[in-house]
Amino acid sequence: MVLSSFSPMEVTLLGSFSAFSPVSSERRLSNAVFSSSKSNPRRRTHRVTAVKSVALKTHVGGRRLRKYENGAATVAEVVENPYSGAETASPDLHKSLSDFLEEARDLVGDDDGPPRWFSPLECSSQAQGSPLLLFIPGIDGTGLGLIRHHKKLGECVTSNSSFLYNLATSRTWYLCILIYLILTFLRLLSLTRVFDVWCLHIPVMDRSPAKDLVQLIERTVKSESYRFPNRPIYLVGESVGACLALDVAARNPNIDLTLILANPATHVNNLMSQPLVGMLNVLPDGVPTLLGEIFGFKQGDPLTAVLGGGILRDLFAVSANLPTLSRIFPKDTLLWKMELVKSAVASANTHIHAVRAETLILLSGRDQWLLNEADIDRFARTLPNFIVRKLKDNGHFLFFEDSVDLVTIIKCTCFYRRGKSHDHISDYIMLTRYELKQLVDDHKLLIDATSPVYLSTLAKGKRVRGLEGIPSEGPVLYVGYHVLLGLEIVPVITQFLKERNIHLRGLAHPMLMWNIQDDRLIDPQMLDKYKMLGAVPVSNFNIYKLLQSKSHALLYPGGIRESFHRKGEEYKLFWPEKPEFVRVASKFGAKIVPFGVVGEDDICHLVLDANDQRNIPILKDFMDYIEEATKQAGNLREGDGTELGNQICYLPGLVPKIPGRFYFYFGKPIETAGKEQELKDKDKAQEFYLQVKSEVEQCIAYLKMKRESDPYRHLLPRMLYQASHGFSSEIPTFDL
Repeated sequence: MVLSSFSPMEVTLLGSFSAFSPVSSERRLSNAVFSSSKSNPRRRTHRVTAVKSVALKTHVGGRRLRKYENGAATVAEVVENPYSGAETASPDLHKSLSDFLEEARDLVGDDDGPPRWFSPLECSSQAQGSPLLLFIPGIDGTGLGLIRHHKKLGECVTSNSSFLYNLATSRTWYLCILIYLILTFLRLLSLTRVFDVWCLHIPVMDRSPAKDLVQLIERTVKSESYRFPNRPIYLVGESVGACLALDVAARNPNIDLTLILANPATHVNNLMSQPLVGMLNVLPDGVPTLLGEIFGFKQGDPLTAVLGGGILRDLFAVSANLPTLSRIFPKDTLLWKMELVKSAVASANTHIHAVRAETLILLSGRDQWLLNEADIDRFARTLPNFIVRKLKDNGHFLFFEDSVDLVTIIKCTCFYRRGKSHDHISDYIMLTRYELKQLVDDHKLLIDATSPVYLSTLAKGKRVRGLEGIPSEGPVLYVGYHVLLGLEIVPVITQFLKERNIHLRGLAHPMLMWNIQDDRLIDPQMLDKYKMLGAVPVSNFNIYKLLQSKSHALLYPGGIRESFHRKGEEYKLFWPEKPEFVRVASKFGAKIVPFGVVGEDDICHLVLDANDQRNIPILKDFMDYIEEATKQAGNLREGDGTELGNQICYLPGLVPKIPGRFYFYFGKPIETAGKEQELKDKDKAQEFYLQVKSEVEQCIAYLKMKRESDPYRHLLPRMLYQASHGFSSEIPTFDL
């Protein structure tokens, strides 16, 4: 990387070593570039660009064979589904505290140079359109605090580029190859990284005061904002680094900054810090070595080869790297760091009222030294755009813990953006295989207990088991029935990904997209799954954007009135009278796939609905609170005098049953291509709308009738079948 306009304190280069590329100042601002000697390896997706499609599409496990022909030339490619076999995916983050200590060894020593930036080689290649992430370290100062997250922060993602493949067909084989190469090149150009990552390294012997560090960061922020005025800059600060980030944001309210603060040092607990400082003053210089003697840990202890994982793994990693720790934290450096913390905290608390940047605070439940709940409440009152994410089971050093994935947290809070504001469609980052695995594991009980059956309809009207009848190319609009509590959402979206590598973008009630801070109503992390799966707040504009980008959009016209229905309303559609989605679908020639879902009445019995709860005095106040919260999120049917306008989220009283089975039936796709002018007529549009609604009702009626003949509708026959055929075997169903 190259930064310019640096003072002498910033110009010194970080010496080259195995895992990092340094930031230098060889060129001026207008010519600033990143340097990298190594590119980040990416998972290959094997998607195929083509000229003219032939009907043959053969499924082979997780692969699909596509053939393309153009005159005399025929091209056959195997398309890999990256989500096939996601159940065996390994974690996205592999590095640990041991890696931090190993790589910190190359960073510490006798270096008394000034603080400087470096970019990890795992994410050092600059890509156009990626926001800049500046990591400001905590008390260690190495800049390696995000080492577990480097690879994922710098991963390549593909922007929506389906339009690249809709080019004219070629007549000769060499033109076919030429177009294929051009499309491949254009696809590479459409790649961008999640972030461009720069990390601040503060040498062990450096004694720069907090105000000088703030000025260094501020100069970098101003320089990069000048170079790329439309690119947001993320400041990720840990502990004392969070205080420095707050100071920078307060001094630059007009620069587009986003703050992510991990356990910000909002105060210094004198009951702990004063005795610690006193002890450091009387201890010899080799503090970590002395602690090693006290606790009996020796470098190279054979126990480290036997025990490992979790706390024991980290404990022995520390014991094996005591010399490195003694070089990171010599006594005089620790004493200086304590003074640095005090001055940074005081400055941040003084200037916090001037911060205008949107802020995400990651708050550990087991860190009470430099942070407390009262400080977070003060932040919430002071900062205008504030979200707090409580991680109750984590300690002070969040980014080293196995359960913390920074990119996943950013996804779950909709905190990622490439422009001035977050766009739920263009700023969405696709699931990784391991994130999909986690979602499936979280819903494994529901999926395994209900053994869902998926049916679809081929173009000629034939029903088939599986999703073969689903159109491959968008835009496609899926319109259907919303099950109680939306229990069908995760199973169906994950099945589409695993079987067809098709991502359904669900249109959700705005309340599900909130970053809820009041946990009296619901645990905010319960809504993470919808954001991870790419849900989009439902609106006519967002339907337009999804179909314009040739996406597969999932729409429930009945909305929360269907998914929070009352007793006796199972499988009843609560659709608006007006044909809201018909015209926008016809504008882009989208296929409309009607579908039905059956099975909620075989899983649970609704005994206490919203009407019942309003009549119970002890629950009435809670219901009023929920109703008000729903209105604040946005009543999409406000002013509707019909039952559809009676929209409220509530917690239904359910009695579970021995689980039956979920059945999904996707009807024959309905074409809208070429009907845009016809459907501008209100009567024609209404007729088309009622046809779609009728198709959904027929799908539901078909499933309700056919499930009666399913010998495996109930749990016991399914268990016996899998016991004899293997627990991974597909359970049969009724005859189609």
